Amino acid sequence: MLSRVADCLYWMGRYFERADHCARVVEANYNLMLNPWKPSREQRWRSITGSLGFRGEYANTDPQTAMMRLIGEPSNRASIVCSITSARENASQVREQISSEMWERLNQLYHEVTQASVRNGGREEPLRLIAAFREGAYRFQGVTDATMNHGEGWHFIQVGKYMERACGLSVLLDAHFSASAGTDDLDWAGLLSSCSAFEAYCKVYTADLKPDRVAEFLVLNAEFPYAVRHSAERMQRALHSIAEISSARKTSRIERIIGKLRSSLAYGQIEEIMARDFHAYLSSVIEQCHALHAAIHEVYIDYPIEIAFEA
Repeated sequence: MLSRVADCLYWMGRYFERADHCARVVEANYNLMLNPWKPSREQRWRSITGSLGFRGEYANTDPQTAMMRLIGEPSNRASIVCSITSARENASQVREQISSEMWERLNQLYHEVTQASVRNGGREEPLRLIAAFREGAYRFQGVTDATMNHGEGWHFIQVGKYMERACGLSVLLDAHFSASAGTDDLDWAGLLSSCSAFEAYCKVYTADLKPDRVAEFLVLNAEFPYAVRHSAERMQRALHSIAEISSARKTSRIERIIGKLRSSLAYGQIEEIMARDFHAYLSSVIEQCHALHAAIHEVYIDYPIEIAFEA
């Protein structure tokens, strides 16, 4: 596969997951911001927007206006409309590699989001726009799995998707646990809902919302899709498949980084992690993801021309 194609598919997966992550987080926490009796709501909102990559000025904006900016501010790279635009731009460059159904769904979602963000000066009900986007996101993800060959290109999409998910979850968890003073069950329920995890968590731990259990479920659970460990395992599986297809490439560095990341998650114990430094642990996960991204780029995207001739 051409490096340009692999790069576009990888970033299409990342940008789409970034938009979906932003939608889940703002939808789950919007109602919390409407509760004036919560003394920590401003601090919580500041942490949430910071975890999404937005500036601190959002904390001083009323929730509905802030949410519309989170959805449709094109000048911010972390907004939903900007992420979907970037995903579509990457998809448009590799339309021969994706299915026509994928392109139709992504293009439709792009137009729905961009038109809604400017219609009536952005005064539409934000939760309705978020719900419409998430419904479209589910359709696109289903179409991707059902209509695209699960070959090298599909695996690059998976790597980008789960790379972005692991980083986004780690930053979100760090923001919540760093500002955990004064939190209550509603805050922890909001965190779980941000990861589409509330029902799944209750099936494992019932509705007993203890911080250590929430951290364990969202970091170390191997079965839940929106857990850091699950994301690392899916990345490892996809990278292994890519390495088998591109057998001439030297992938030892990639294998070492993803193996170390997966091992730290598979064999970690939440009691030890929380007792030492949860912030440092999550920062380590993010750093390893950045190192993995750089290694993937070096091996498959920006490799020397001599390696191409050897392959």
